[in-house]
Amino acid sequence: MTVASPESFQGSLQPQGWLRYFSFSLDHKVIGLQYLVTGFIFYLIGGALAGVIRTELASPISDFISRDTYNEVLTLHGTVMIFLWIVPVVNGGFGNYLIPFYVGARDMAFPRLNAVAFWMIPPAGILLISSYFISGAAQSGWTAYPPLSITTPAAGQVVWILSVLLLGGSSIFGAINFIATVLKLRQPGLKLMQLPMYCWAMLGTSILVVLSTPVLAGTLILLSFDIVAHTGFFNPALGGNVVVYQHLFWFYSHPAVYIMVLPAFGLVSEILPIHARKPLFGYTTMVYSILGIVFLGLIVWAHHMFTSGTPPWMRLFFTIATSFIAVPTGIKFFNWLATLWGGKIALNSAMLFSCAFIFHFVFGGITGVALAQVPFDIHVHDTYFVVGHFHYIVYGGTVFVIFAAIYHWYPKFTGRMLNEDLGRLHFLLTFVGFNLCFLPQHWLGLNGMPRRVAEYDPAFTTLNQASSVGALLMAVSTLPLLYNVIWSAFRGPVAGDNPWRALTPEWLTSSPPPVENWVGAAPLVHEPYAYGIPADQIDLDVTSGKDLWSGGRG
Repeated sequence: MTVASPESFQGSLQPQGWLRYFSFSLDHKVIGLQYLVTGFIFYLIGGALAGVIRTELASPISDFISRDTYNEVLTLHGTVMIFLWIVPVVNGGFGNYLIPFYVGARDMAFPRLNAVAFWMIPPAGILLISSYFISGAAQSGWTAYPPLSITTPAAGQVVWILSVLLLGGSSIFGAINFIATVLKLRQPGLKLMQLPMYCWAMLGTSILVVLSTPVLAGTLILLSFDIVAHTGFFNPALGGNVVVYQHLFWFYSHPAVYIMVLPAFGLVSEILPIHARKPLFGYTTMVYSILGIVFLGLIVWAHHMFTSGTPPWMRLFFTIATSFIAVPTGIKFFNWLATLWGGKIALNSAMLFSCAFIFHFVFGGITGVALAQVPFDIHVHDTYFVVGHFHYIVYGGTVFVIFAAIYHWYPKFTGRMLNEDLGRLHFLLTFVGFNLCFLPQHWLGLNGMPRRVAEYDPAFTTLNQASSVGALLMAVSTLPLLYNVIWSAFRGPVAGDNPWRALTPEWLTSSPPPVENWVGAAPLVHEPYAYGIPADQIDLDVTSGKDLWSGGRG
C-alpha cells in the first residue's frame, strides 16, 4: 500500500504555520488537531445547550423556555455532544494524530479519504444547528423514536437525519482508514501483540463502526421516507412497526457507547503507565478484553427495550449477555489498578483526570449492571436514573479521558507545557461539578422523576437545583482550560521532545513533529511500556505487561 506524501501532493501551495490548520491538509497530525479543535467548539455549543436545560429544570414549572423549545434544545444537546464532540474527538482527533506514530507510518493509509472524513463534519454540524433557526429543530430526542419523530415538524427532523447521515459517513470513512493503517502500514518486525494499547482500542472501535453504523444509516433513510413520502416502515398509522425501529436503532446505538468508550480505554492505558512509571499490567488480557467487549457489544442491544413488549426468553438472553460485559470491563479495571499499584505516581493533571475516569466508569458500570436486570430496569426505565447512569459512562468515561489526553499530549502538539496549577483548578471544578450534577439524578430516577420533561413534581426541586449548580460549575471549569490552552501555546515553558520520558514512538521525535513524523527512519519500538526495566534486561521477543510482570520486573 502506497502512502501519498503530504508534501509531494500539496507542494508549494500548502499553507504554512497556523494557516495549514484551516486548509485541506493531508497530514494526519493536522487533521487530528482539526478534529480536536472543531470538536471542542461543538462541545462549547452542546454545553451551552445543557446550561439552558439545567436553567429550565432549576424550578419545577416551565418558566424559562417553552415546552417545544425545551424538546428542541434537548435533542440538539444530545446530538451535538455524541456525534459532534465525543465520537469525532476520541476517534478522529487522537486516532489520526497517534495511530500512524504507533505503527511506524508517515501518514494514514488513505490520506485523501482521511481529509474528506474530517471535512464532512463542519457542514454537518452547521446544518444541524442551523435547522433550529431556519425551520424549527427536531424535537424527538437523539433517538428519533417514531411515531414522535413522524408527527413533530417534518423539516427539522429531515435536516437532523441528513446531518446524522453525513456524520455516519465520516465515521465509516475514518474506521476503514484506521483498520487499513493498523493492519497494513505496520513497520516490518512490529507484531500485532507489540502495538500500544490504543491501536487495539481503535481497531476494535473501527470494527464496531463498520458493522453497526450502516444499520443506523439505513434505518434513518427509511425513517425519512416515512416523513417525506409517507411510507409505512415505522408509522403505525400506515401499518409500520415502531419496535422494529427500536431494534435497528439500538443495534447501532448500544455499540455507539463502546465506540465512545473503547478509544478512551486505549488513551488511558497509554497515560497511566507513563505517569506511574510502571509497565501496563496484563497487556494480553487487555487485548482480549477489548475483543470481548466488541463481540458482546454487538449482541446486547435489546436491553434498552425491556419495556417494549419483548418476550421473556429475549429478556433472559439480553440480561445474561449484558451482564457478561462486566467481565472484560472488570479485567481492564483491575489491570489499571495493578498498573498504578506500587508505581511512582505523578499526580499531575493528566493523572488526576485519568484516576477520576476510573472512579466514574466503575460507578457507571455498576449502575449499568443493575439496569441490565429486568425488574430494576422496568422500575427506572425512562427516569433520571438512566440519565445519571448514561452521563457517568459517557462524560465520566470519555470526556474526563479527553481532558487527560489533552494535558498529556499538549506538549507534543505544540512543543510547550500547559500550566499545572490551572490544570488542577480545571480538574477540581470539573470533578466537583460533574458529581454534583449527575449523582443526585440517580435519586431523582429511583423516586420516579421521568426524563425529557420540562416540568416536574415540586418534591424534586432541591435535587434538581443541586444538579443545576453542578452544571454551572462544569461550565465555569472550561474557563481555566481555555485560558491555559491559549496562553500556553505562546507563553508556556518549552517542553522539549519528550518531557514525560515516555517510550511510545510519538515521543521519539521532535515536539511538534515534522511533516512526515521523523527525520530519517522511523524508530521500531517493541516495548512501549518497559518502564523501570534496565535496557539490557528487556526481551524484545516478549509482549509487554503480562510477561514483564510475571517475570518480576514490573
